[in-house]
Amino acid sequence: MINKRVALVTGAARGIGNGIALALAKDGYAIVIMDVLKKEDVAENVADVEQTGAEVLYIRGDITSAKSRDAVVAEAIDRFGRIDVLVNNAGVAPKVRMDILETTEESFDFVLGINLKGTFFLTQAVANKMIELSGTVPDYRPKIINIASMSSYVSSVSRGEYCISKAGISMVTKLFADRLADHGVNVYEIRPGIILTPMTEVVKGKYDKLIAEGLTPIKRWGYPEDIANAVSAFCSDKFAFSTGEVVNVDGGYHLQRL
Repeated sequence: MINKRVALVTGAARGIGNGIALALAKDGYAIVIMDVLKKEDVAENVADVEQTGAEVLYIRGDITSAKSRDAVVAEAIDRFGRIDVLVNNAGVAPKVRMDILETTEESFDFVLGINLKGTFFLTQAVANKMIELSGTVPDYRPKIINIASMSSYVSSVSRGEYCISKAGISMVTKLFADRLADHGVNVYEIRPGIILTPMTEVVKGKYDKLIAEGLTPIKRWGYPEDIANAVSAFCSDKFAFSTGEVVNVDGGYHLQRL
């Protein structure tokens, strides 16, 4: 068993997930990256994490597949002997934005299958492993951190399936925080706002204008490192008496202003 904490970060080959993996590697964690992308296609991003000196295990896996989820957990345990932190970051937007009066079942199933169902069942698998490891790993303080979204509470009728999936993640946070508290597993949620990633590049012009006009009190885009800093804080044990806690990292968008 490795003598350091281990973080499993889903969707960590690029974007927010890669930023989180990089931050936790700098914090001294060994990193398990789970992503559907081929490692050679994201080699530069993986190398950035490795260059921190952290031990990095890259596993190509799909959270929508029970077989894949079980294999990732098993491989992480086989390599490191422990999982101290699960960061549920993997997620997708609809392939095509459509009004909710036109949204297809195919798009609904695609988005919720990854964002909600896959996340729920990976959390279940890792939570059971964390319970199993409790009492056997010295100074073991496991945590689960869900990356939700401002779309957990903001209506966007051109991508309703995404909003529903993220609202569901917020309930996943509550459910697992409640169920796992007796086992010493704290569960947290981060709600990113408008973050500059490959997912949002297609609407960059739109949001450049809105941000400049005051959409958010802090007038800039968010960056993956903004989310990573919040994850790092939750992992620091400084929130040991909190579980089910939600932090908005959105430039103040959640404020209700006149």
